[in-house]
Amino acid sequence: MSLTIETVTIETPDSFNSDMEAAVKASETLLDAIIDAVREKVVVDGKVNSKKVEAEQRATHGLAWFATYVEALKEMKGYAATMSAEGRFGEMESLITRMAFGEYLAQIFGGIPMNQGEIVRLSDFGVSEDAVAAAQTSEVKRLMAEGNTPEIRTRLVALMEAAEGSASFGDAGLDETMEAFREEMRRFADSEVTPHAHEWHLKNEYIPLDIVNQMAEMGVFGLTIPEEFGGLGLGKESMCVVSEELSRAYIGVGSLGTRSEIAAELIICGGTEEQKAEWLPRIASGEILPTAVFTEPNTGSDLASLKTRAVLDGEAYKVTGNKTWITHPVRADMMTLLTRTNPDEPGYKGLSMLLATKPRGDDAIPFPAEGMDGGEIEVLGYRGMKEYEISFDNFEVKKENLLGGVEGQGFKQLMQTFESARIQTAARAIGVAQSALDLGLRYAQERIQFSKALINFPRVIDKLAMMAVELMISRQLTYYSARQKDHDKRCDLEAGMAKLLGARVAWAAADNALQIHGGNGFALEYAISRVLCDARILNIFEGAGEIQAQVIARRLLDK
Repeated sequence: MSLTIETVTIETPDSFNSDMEAAVKASETLLDAIIDAVREKVVVDGKVNSKKVEAEQRATHGLAWFATYVEALKEMKGYAATMSAEGRFGEMESLITRMAFGEYLAQIFGGIPMNQGEIVRLSDFGVSEDAVAAAQTSEVKRLMAEGNTPEIRTRLVALMEAAEGSASFGDAGLDETMEAFREEMRRFADSEVTPHAHEWHLKNEYIPLDIVNQMAEMGVFGLTIPEEFGGLGLGKESMCVVSEELSRAYIGVGSLGTRSEIAAELIICGGTEEQKAEWLPRIASGEILPTAVFTEPNTGSDLASLKTRAVLDGEAYKVTGNKTWITHPVRADMMTLLTRTNPDEPGYKGLSMLLATKPRGDDAIPFPAEGMDGGEIEVLGYRGMKEYEISFDNFEVKKENLLGGVEGQGFKQLMQTFESARIQTAARAIGVAQSALDLGLRYAQERIQFSKALINFPRVIDKLAMMAVELMISRQLTYYSARQKDHDKRCDLEAGMAKLLGARVAWAAADNALQIHGGNGFALEYAISRVLCDARILNIFEGAGEIQAQVIARRLLDK
């Protein structure tokens, strides 16, 4: 069954474009006032004080969220303008954009959820009442009053039903080439991944190597590697499209390319010409599967405290120490291994990156390499590649495999990958959120309660509509970050915002989709139980939400 509530076409108001323009300007002005107010809390002797920033986390992290909302509205405005100019801004796109402005403006003035139970409000910043009042322009009030209404939500869900089966609800704004790429990935995912993903998850099985090989043949592992090294030479936007569609089917498959992306970017940015020639073609072809070995027990995001040692002994480094939360290490052929090569150099300066080779293992013998051992970390979700703790005891890495050939560059080299890693994680979050929406919509259509399908109940409609809206907001912010990266522009701020928002959007979508399923959603046999577990990790890895907000806030305050 489907939505039985009659809906009519809802036209875009003539004032909508000018209202968006005015609302963005008002929000930006208010953001400037908030930055000034927060600076008063954290500046000591003319400089931003790190201890004050930490002590004022509600205000500083709230600033990051507020700035993310302002940037998101800017990108939605830009999306609407581009789509209108190309004649692609239809009714669904209009309704999504109107809801985006109506809801996010309402949250800006009423309270932004950093997560469940933590709502940041304007009063937390110490911004003046005059600044708040000045930002509540007639255009802002009109968008809040007319944007997120029951009529718009119901009409949007009716249009979503009509468009079910499409790549996304609402034209995403990609060009024909990227849409064709998306369609290719989706066909592969629908035929080869989606039918099996839940079984792989429940059995905690590796993604079959046949799937990995097909991905290699399609160029997934060499998307952004230059053509001269055997890659496709595409930009980060293509990475977003591929990650999104594969993660929509199963986040494990969508994340397989992440390891290759990180390793390739490390080598492109920091490797010698010999290392590029040696490793990039093999990564692009899928001949070797890399894994990232950075995190240590009790350090988490605090890489400056890293203790794993690499001591040069003749023509090889001997590595000793412990690593944790290593994804897909058993079947990996090469590890990008962050170590401390200079124990006398504190903090980041003593770190170096090694390209450490190893033989592939299996469940019976995970690490058939001398000086290397480890055990699996059993996890709720994000399965298919498996997580491990690894211990090294004089594990040997050839001297020639020191990335860049110079010690002490490891942290700098890793920092060069952070923008791409966070953009890619945001794209994976979009895919997970889209999967949740697909499952929630389908169940709402099929499940009959009190003689009608669930989709006819207003609060189910509200959930589905908001999922679609936040998906588009997150998508546009992520695509913008990728395009900035593709144009060689600094985008750490935008990439961080995309990851921060995308993780929350994915979790909210999964949680709401499970709520639509009711008790069945709590049953392991239903796919939404897997999607919920998969969504939860997104706010932790590649920089936990709190770390992400801290970084964003510090960048804003240091400007």
